[in-house]
Amino acid sequence: MEITAEATAEHQVITPSILYFGTPVVLLSTENEDGTANLAPMSSAWALGQTVVLGLGVHGQTAHNLLARPEVVINLPAPEHWAAVERLAPLTGQDPVPPHQRGTFRYEPAKFDAAGLRPLPAELVRPPRVAECPIQLEARAAEVRTDTTGVFLIVEAHVLRVHADPRLVVPGTQHVDPARWSPLIYNFRHYFGLGPELGRTFRSETPAVRA
Repeated sequence: MEITAEATAEHQVITPSILYFGTPVVLLSTENEDGTANLAPMSSAWALGQTVVLGLGVHGQTAHNLLARPEVVINLPAPEHWAAVERLAPLTGQDPVPPHQRGTFRYEPAKFDAAGLRPLPAELVRPPRVAECPIQLEARAAEVRTDTTGVFLIVEAHVLRVHADPRLVVPGTQHVDPARWSPLIYNFRHYFGLGPELGRTFRSETPAVRA
C-alpha cells in the first residue's frame, strides 16, 4: 500500500537507532600496510560532480588505510550481489579485533575469498577493483577528516576513472542507462534493489518484510 501525504494525518515522533533511509551499498577496496587488499562494505556514500563523499567508522581498517594511503576503489554492486556483501558484513581487517567489535565481528584478512568475489587490477590506483561489480570508481581521497562527534571519518574522494559494464552504457555515449542499472540499496539495514526486498543484514533490528 502506497502511503501518501494526504493519507497521513499526523506524524509520529520516533528515535531510530540508525538513519540508513535508503542509500546505495558500495564496496571499498583499500591497501593494507603489507600491500594486500582490504575490502569493506559501507552504505554512507553520495556523489557531487566527480567527488564521492564517504562516511565510515573511524576505527575500521578502511579508515586506517585511507589515512595512510589515500587510494581507493569505490565498487557499486548490483542487487544480486547482496549475499556477497552480507558475507563481508561481519568481517574486519583489524587484528586484533577492536574491543567494541568483539563478539560481533571476526578478523578475516582474505576478504575477497571470504565474499566469493574476484579482484581485478585497477589502472590508476593500487587497490584492486571488484570484478563482479558493474560499476567501479577508481579514486583518491583528497580530504579525510573526523565528523563533529569524532566517531566517523568523512572522506572526500576524487574519482579518477569510471569502469562500467558495457551492457549498462547507452550506446555511443558516456552515460549509464538508468533503465538497465539497478543499485543495491541499504534501507534501514535491509537490502533492496529497485523492487522488493532481497534480504537483510545480520545487524537488522526489524523483521523481514512480508509480501
